[in-house]
Amino acid sequence: MARSMSGRAPHPYVIVGLQLLFVILFGVFANYATTKPGVSDGPAALLPRIYGMFQDVHIMIFVGFGFLMTFLKRYGLSAVSINFLIAAVVLQWALLVNGFFHLHDGKIEIDVVSLLGADFTAACVLISFGVVLGKTTPTQLLLMALIEVPIFVVNEIIGRKYLQVSDMGDSIFVHTFGAYFGLAVSFVLYRKDSDSDNAASNTISDLFSMIGTVFLWCFWPSFNSALAQGDDQNRAVINTYLSLCASCIVSFAVSALLDKQSRFSMEHVQNATLAGGVAIGTAADMIVQPYGALLVGSVAGALAVVGFQLITPALDKHCRIHDTCGVHNLHGMPGILASTVGAIMAAMASPEQYGASLFVIFPARAETALAEETPVAGRSASVQGGMQMLALIITLVISVVTGLLTGLLLKLRFWERLETGDLFSDRRYFVVHDEPPPEPAEPAAGIRKIHVVSPVED
Repeated sequence: MARSMSGRAPHPYVIVGLQLLFVILFGVFANYATTKPGVSDGPAALLPRIYGMFQDVHIMIFVGFGFLMTFLKRYGLSAVSINFLIAAVVLQWALLVNGFFHLHDGKIEIDVVSLLGADFTAACVLISFGVVLGKTTPTQLLLMALIEVPIFVVNEIIGRKYLQVSDMGDSIFVHTFGAYFGLAVSFVLYRKDSDSDNAASNTISDLFSMIGTVFLWCFWPSFNSALAQGDDQNRAVINTYLSLCASCIVSFAVSALLDKQSRFSMEHVQNATLAGGVAIGTAADMIVQPYGALLVGSVAGALAVVGFQLITPALDKHCRIHDTCGVHNLHGMPGILASTVGAIMAAMASPEQYGASLFVIFPARAETALAEETPVAGRSASVQGGMQMLALIITLVISVVTGLLTGLLLKLRFWERLETGDLFSDRRYFVVHDEPPPEPAEPAAGIRKIHVVSPVED
């Protein structure tokens, strides 16, 4: 399948085939969710409350992630456009896969909450996309997305339904999973020629990438709080807001400190400034306190800059992991930090602090009744903290193992493979209009070519 008989690459046929499949599956299984009789909090009531934040998250997926990846000087068209394509595919696939696990009378009911869930799933896939950016074909990326979505959904069900952990900002299930799945794929697909001349930025590409950074930075409070309610949502917005401010400031400071001439690195500014949004995600709706949110964001910003400066080169050199966008620094390590903070806050949470919202955030801590006469005490705070860490461990194991297997599948000779000259370049899959400047024309016949003698020659 590397090439069809006509010499065409296979991705146009794959894209058409997928969309036809989606049309059929939606036709058979999907319905609009409707408000049931006697229910006041149905889809119609949820839409005004959630739609604004849903739009914020939607912009993060298509504008934020898309433009953040345009930092490569010759891969901007591909980064923002293939991000667009992969996200649109994943949104449909995620609605179907999520829906199959939550059928209503054999049908998938779609409302604004399921649309928001599809956006979160797309974020996970796009995080993985960032690791292998510029080194994979559209067909490989589509296949990776189709495989990753069901695994992501299963992992999230294990964590939320069976372990009953809290992860309001999806730092465990989206950021950590997406980062380490992508890193595992990159390990299998490692190429010695990944240090191509195209794998660099310039002033224009860095400026375009900053568009993505600023959009993500501004809208991240919506990502971390969209599905929370009441005081929990209020805390999630405030905690994320403060954590992002702190990570921005500390990222600039550490970036300059690590440079001998105290200059800022655009790589750090584009990415590490966002680490606070990831690091506070799991505990976003918890009572971290404003100073705690600032502390978490500060640690995340410093950790991300050090990651770009020291850890990313080491992974490439010693571990055969080439991370194009530095996903490990923005999503991987801050995701682990977020999981740890969430576990600590869960182990400290008490009814005196939270009131009734304790059992909204941690439903497993509420009393349950096997019968009217035999109420069973809920989970203790320490057990809840342990379950939070267990969810992180399970996520890491599932993401790495399935990422390795996915990488092996993508590496098969059956798929088209990029040549060295096509790495990090738009020209293989896009019509590029800015052709190189023409060679100087030879003088016309009968006209002498004048040689100007310089003072040195003279």
